Amino acid sequence: MEDQSRRDLFKILGSSLVLTTAGSGVLSPALAQHVHEEVAAVKSLSGGPNYAPKGFNRHNFATLRKLADIIIPKDEHSAGASEAGAAEYIDFLAGRSSELAAIFNGGFGWLDTYMHKTYGSDFLTAKPEQQTALLDKLAFQKNHTPETAPGVPFFAWVRNMVVDAYYTSPVGVKDIGYMGNGAMSVFSVPKEAVDYVMSRSPLA
Repeated sequence: MEDQSRRDLFKILGSSLVLTTAGSGVLSPALAQHVHEEVAAVKSLSGGPNYAPKGFNRHNFATLRKLADIIIPKDEHSAGASEAGAAEYIDFLAGRSSELAAIFNGGFGWLDTYMHKTYGSDFLTAKPEQQTALLDKLAFQKNHTPETAPGVPFFAWVRNMVVDAYYTSPVGVKDIGYMGNGAMSVFSVPKEAVDYVMSRSPLA
């Protein structure tokens, strides 16, 4: 019965992903919670050796985890993206959607190519100030340049999906003090919550 439920979930995911909004609201809240539960079932939220990436290779998955932790870092009051399993959530969905996987894997390729040309190393091994220097150019329109233009839509996908993954996880739900589980036809993270979590980021 459990295997049947998992197969049903995978079928639903395959027909329910919405890939037209640059990563925001890709799944309904109910389906997002099921994905978090599925990821937790394979004991992956720690990002440890028990998790085998499904949509990305290990380098790209590690790059995604780094990006997620820059976007939503852990602080003295709240857990960060890694504790919420944001990278695992996105990878799990990419493993069920070749289109989503292509968006991210193409973006990771661009990211590493840009970093090699600019700093002589890939994004993952670059210095923290070099990582945030690039992301600062991608995050804000005033900082866009012709050289970074191809990476802007990719970073919009990463940032939006990391925020959605965070706020549909048990960690994120606790962070915003959500007390109930009422029905919602459209998922929208409260603006105050987004403002708060982005204020913790070096990209704020």
